[in-house]
Formats: sequence, structure tokens, C-alpha cells
Amino acid sequence: MEIFKTTPKVPFLKYKYAALALTFLIVLAGVVNIVFFKGLKLGVDFGEGTLIRVKFKEPIPVGDIRLLLRQVGLGTSTIQEVGRGSREYQIRTVEVAQVGGTPEAELEAHEQLGNRVIEALIGNDGQAEKARGLKDLNSIDVKSLAAMLEPAFPNRGQEIAEKIAGFRTTNGIIADYAALEKEGVDAAATSFLKDKTYLGKMTRLSRESVGPQVGRDLRRKATLATIWSLIGMLVYIAFRFQLANGVAAIFTLTQDVLITLSIYSFSGREINLPIIAGILTIVGFSINDTIVIFDRIRENKKIVRKEALESIMNLSLNQCLGRTLITSGTVFMTVLALFLFGGEVINDFAFIMLVGTIEGVYSTVFMSCPVVLWWQKLFPSQRARRR
Repeated sequence: MEIFKTTPKVPFLKYKYAALALTFLIVLAGVVNIVFFKGLKLGVDFGEGTLIRVKFKEPIPVGDIRLLLRQVGLGTSTIQEVGRGSREYQIRTVEVAQVGGTPEAELEAHEQLGNRVIEALIGNDGQAEKARGLKDLNSIDVKSLAAMLEPAFPNRGQEIAEKIAGFRTTNGIIADYAALEKEGVDAAATSFLKDKTYLGKMTRLSRESVGPQVGRDLRRKATLATIWSLIGMLVYIAFRFQLANGVAAIFTLTQDVLITLSIYSFSGREINLPIIAGILTIVGFSINDTIVIFDRIRENKKIVRKEALESIMNLSLNQCLGRTLITSGTVFMTVLALFLFGGEVINDFAFIMLVGTIEGVYSTVFMSCPVVLWWQKLFPSQRARRR
């Protein structure tokens, strides 16, 4: 597949100072937004607390949810509507009192906190059923449901509980016991549940709990993963080509991370482990294209020896432009499909991949080669090693 029948003649390096200025402005705006306006929000993976996603049978305003939480001392919880219709919400709450002890003790405390959130949201619904000792099948957690089922269905209680939890995650509210048969819950289990439970007006779709020690440990490991990946690439490229190329690659990759995070900070989204995975994916994608261009520059040095280095770089960038557009374009279309149609769960990851794909092309084309030029002007005594 060819995009260009003849090699383009775009003077990419002519715009190197404009590209550097644009990079500086975007990163500066992102740093100001993150530092002064708290634009980069830490998700539950890197902070602490309990993140619960719930869905109601009927629409309910945010104000009513906050009122229910305030009644149990959790009025400061963060409430975010998911989608439209005022039926599905994501609630994040953090224990006010400091919890000491082991990470297990902290996690248990946040588990109890999550139970308080669920109990508050259920409110007064089903009080008559509760008085009869019935449990709400739409809000009961898997562990409690399995404990209820195990005496009647030995060795199958956990399996049935997980099937019911899977139904709630996929379909939301359980409106009819007969609907459970679609998940493989047999008639005997359904009959048992009819006697022991009732169907409330709210269901819990997901729940995550992270203690402060675990959150700090995950932040540290995520930072180290990013730093070590950059160092490893610097060593490899410096050995494979020359130190100037290694420095240029790390500069552009660092730029990829900073610009992507800066733009992401303006979206108001939370940063969590999938986002770190997306950033590392962007780093790997960008360095691949950069190495292809560096390799073409090395080949062209042997073919057009009398040309200046800047001219050779422009030639190499234009020769690789078709490949860059095809590779990045196919990735962009794939990620765009995920962003538009992949659903809420993968939307944040798809968004940062969209930004990173565009940024990766920009940094490779406009910044990688200029950095090599600037480095060699600073250290003219360094000679390129031919391999």
C-alpha cells in the first residue's frame, strides 16, 4: 500500500523551533493545571478508599443520593453520573479516620465502608422484607450470597453466587427471578432464592477497595515502571546507534508522556492502572517509529554522503512518512472505535491512547531528529559510530 507515489519534500526540520515552543506551552499548561487546579485526579488504584458503581431501577437525582450518604456520615463522597438517565452512578468515598495496622486491616475497613454506602443507598426500601429476614438479591455481595447458598447447595454456593453477580454486572437490575435462568441458575436455586431474598430497586455493578499503603505502593511501582522503561530504551538505542540518538529518543518519549498527561488532565478523568498501561503502550509504539527513522538516516548517510545531516534527516523523514501514516492511522482508527463503541469501562484507556497516538507521530516527526542535531552541536567531538 502506497500513500505517496513519489517521496514528499516536506521541510520538517524547518519547524523544529515552532514544535519545541508548542511542546513547552502544552506541558506548561498541563503542569499549571495539575499543580494549581488539581487537574490530574488519582483513581482508587493510586489513592485510597472504596469505589462503587451502582444502578437504580428508577432515575434518582444526585442530590437525593448525597442526602442518603450524609445521613450515615458520608456526605463528602464523590458522586459521578455514568451515562444518561440519572440511573447509574459511580461513588468514591474515603474513610475520614486514619486506619492503622496492616494493609489487610485497612482493606477490611474500606470493605465495611463500602457496605455502609450500599446500606445508605438502599434506604427504607424493602423494610417489610428485611423485617422478615430477607436479603436484597440486587445488592447483596458475592461472599454473603455464597454463604447463604452453601448450606442448601454444598460445593455449588460460590458458583451460583458468581453467576448472579455476573448477571447484575451485565444486565443491571434483576427484575424477575426467572431471568436468572439465562445465567445458568437452575430452578432449585431460583426457588430457594425466592424464599430467602427480595428484589430491591438498586444493584451494585462493581466495587473496588484500596487502602492507603497499597495505594502508595502502586504509585511507586507505576512511576518506577515508567522510569525503568525509559532508561532501558536509552541504553539500547545508545548501543544500537549512538548516544545522541538515545538522548533524542528519551527526550521524545518523555515528551510523549508529559504531553499526553497534560492533555489528559484537562479531560477531568481519573488516572488509574489501565491509564499507566496505556502510557507504557504509547511509549512502546512511539519508540518503534523513531527507531525506523533513525535506521533510515543511518542507511542514507552511506548513500548520500556529501549531503548535510539536516538534509539527510529531512529525506529520511519524508521516505518514512507513508509508513508512519499507515501504521499510526490503523492504530488510530482501532482506538477510535474503542473510544466510541467500547463502553464506559474502556473509555478512559481508549481516550489516552487516542491522544498518545497523535502525540507519538508528532514527537517522532518533529522532535526526534532536531534533538540529535542539537546534541551534536553541543558535543561536536562525538563521532557517529557506524554499525
